[in-house]
Amino acid sequence: MKAAILADVRLPDGHISGLGRADIEISDGRIVRIVGAGTSAADGEERIALNGALVLPGLVEGHIHLDKTLLGLPFVPHRPGESVAERIAAEKALRRELAYPVEDRAMRLIEQIVGYGTVALRTHVDVDMEMKLGGLHALLKVREQVRDLLDIQIVAFPQSGVMIEPGVADLLDAAVREGADLVGGLDPAGIDNDVKGQLDAIFGVAEQHGVGLDIHLHDFGPPGCSELREIAARTKAAGLQGKVAVSHAFALGSVGDADLDKTAGALAEADVAIMTNGPGPVPMPPVKRLRAAGVTVFAGSDNIRDAWSPYGNGDMLERAAVIGYRQGLLADEDLALALDLATHSAARVLGLSGYGLVEGCAADLVVVGAESVAEAVASHPPRLLVIKRGKIVARQGKRVPIS
Repeated sequence: MKAAILADVRLPDGHISGLGRADIEISDGRIVRIVGAGTSAADGEERIALNGALVLPGLVEGHIHLDKTLLGLPFVPHRPGESVAERIAAEKALRRELAYPVEDRAMRLIEQIVGYGTVALRTHVDVDMEMKLGGLHALLKVREQVRDLLDIQIVAFPQSGVMIEPGVADLLDAAVREGADLVGGLDPAGIDNDVKGQLDAIFGVAEQHGVGLDIHLHDFGPPGCSELREIAARTKAAGLQGKVAVSHAFALGSVGDADLDKTAGALAEADVAIMTNGPGPVPMPPVKRLRAAGVTVFAGSDNIRDAWSPYGNGDMLERAAVIGYRQGLLADEDLALALDLATHSAARVLGLSGYGLVEGCAADLVVVGAESVAEAVASHPPRLLVIKRGKIVARQGKRVPIS
């Protein structure tokens, strides 16, 4: 598919060039022209008739754990834990029992999410004194194998803590030197009980290598917001604005207005982004209020069929619907906001260049059986076609060989 025309597609709410339905000309992996439906005069290109199906920019997965998924195994019963620390221990015990390699499980999940229209993702990979860099090395191999399917960023994630597990800080440094794109962190207060120590360590590695950070933060209430403000202050001091994200940030949904406004202001000033997956029975960041304050909010699946959760499938349209449901996003414009969390906002956080549905952008697209963005989010219907860099990689939700 070096050159093709997506004929008679429906543009998102007709906002592009005032067109509602259009022909999209693709060549050399990019969108060359967008013209009214039936008006493309290009010769020699493959013409794919889509009969008014909705075309969207490819979906972007902002937070996933490719190394953790249990896809491909018989269903594994959930092992409960009352705290983050207990669940970490339960996961480690299960991990020791697995005979199915990380690469195989990750590939199984990638095949699934590509069918749903994901064209880029950020994955966290456990780095600890037991696993060391084994998971990272596995995902580096996977990334190379699937480079024609989707783009992958890797976060070196200290799942078991930094300060309470001596040697992990050095492993994080090694992980970045060996190919990880970002440095992770985890509950500086709740896990390490040493906010300054953990942040000194992870920001130190990030500054040394000139990379960004993506920090898991489950700590609730005012203490969690205090950590968020400290992360924002360190981001500014290190000149890492736009390169730091905090995942989950439950604290933002569990404090009063004054604390929320103060923290949102600090995050916006430091350009620290917030990821939410629309979590279960816990508070979540107030999406519209944060965005109104100037904070970038984006979406991710988090855990998919793993030791942390038996749920999830990697469908980012469905994830947008989950977030919308939890946040009361009901009007069409609110559902468009929900989609943005899994498209443009996530793409900005991942630093994707040439992303979007305009002429000159990469032809990373998903065609959906819907008539509007609102319908696409609310019903997350089948993906008719998924295109990565101008090549069809999936039809009707199933991966296809790349020609």
